Amino acid sequence: MRKTPILLAAVAAAALAAIWVSRDTSWDWQLPPDLPPPQVPADNPMNAAKVELGRWLFYDVRLSGNRTMACASCHIQALAFTDGVARSTGSTGEVHPRSSMSLVNVAYASRLTWANPLLDRLEDQALTPLLGDRPVEMGLKDGERRVAELLRSVPNYSELVRRAFPQDADPHSLLNAVRAIAAFVRTINSFEAPYDRYLAGEADALGAAAERGMELFFSERLECFHCHGGFNFTDSTTHVNSTVASVGYHNTGLYNLDESGAYPPDNTGLFDMTGERRDMGRFKAPSLRNIAVTAPYMHDGSVATLEEAIRNYERGGRLIDEGEYAGDGRLSPFKSEFVTGFELTDEERADLVAFLHSLTDESVLRDPQYSNPFVR
Repeated sequence: MRKTPILLAAVAAAALAAIWVSRDTSWDWQLPPDLPPPQVPADNPMNAAKVELGRWLFYDVRLSGNRTMACASCHIQALAFTDGVARSTGSTGEVHPRSSMSLVNVAYASRLTWANPLLDRLEDQALTPLLGDRPVEMGLKDGERRVAELLRSVPNYSELVRRAFPQDADPHSLLNAVRAIAAFVRTINSFEAPYDRYLAGEADALGAAAERGMELFFSERLECFHCHGGFNFTDSTTHVNSTVASVGYHNTGLYNLDESGAYPPDNTGLFDMTGERRDMGRFKAPSLRNIAVTAPYMHDGSVATLEEAIRNYERGGRLIDEGEYAGDGRLSPFKSEFVTGFELTDEERADLVAFLHSLTDESVLRDPQYSNPFVR
């Protein structure tokens, strides 16, 4: 098990962020005027051909070992680029320990995946589902050769890759395929929810219940905003104007096996990377944008509804009465200081759910620029 050198490397990577991040803001991000653009690696600048190539590759099942699965298989547009199941299944049928995270606004994520402090570049992260075997996701074996052949043999790809990477003598490579997918995913943004329209001055964009829920969400009484704050409703955020990336991992009292604070052995969070007991059960707080369409919830999909999630936070940690995961999360020694519990009336709980629904941006769920180009 890797220990503290992992975290030291993460700190070093953050310190070097200014070197690999481009300040080029020429790409039209289609953002509200008050929002900063996301960071872009200097070695993978944006251009239209690259984004279009990435969109085709994102939906192409030929990038999996058995040609049954694409990136989009676990990141479905109508579900805010999640897959709607508790734990994702790879191309070979292997069930993963964790839930598929939303890709909406992932360009603003300071760290990627649920609990890896080293992953801060989409270009690096994309290699794991493509080539990784613990667990198998897309299971692409002999990736360099397979991808190069695909890019050369498909006329649309061969044309796009040359336009996307005009400086490369031979642009038909796995690296460029990954760069293109990363460029496409960076364009998936969502800032047209009723909440956004309300902030922009559309007074009736939120109903009365959602307005009351908004007040609860941002109150010190509930403290939701400490982990789910900022314009992207998460404390792991960065953008082109950031001087230091915000990174947060939290134990929410979801498990407390044997009253020792332990989490299920295949899902221990940041502890898996650091080996430090204090990191047991600490996972990244995901963005709450479009949260109403991304059920089930938590890193392992073990919470079915928003109301159930809220009740766990009300209680100050989840209680599991029996079975192999029995334990009282409220008593976990590793639980976040912000998960202290609170009381809500039934009306207040419904108001909070109404506010979370107001974070759904219907446009990103059906925008053709993010849709499957193979379907006409």
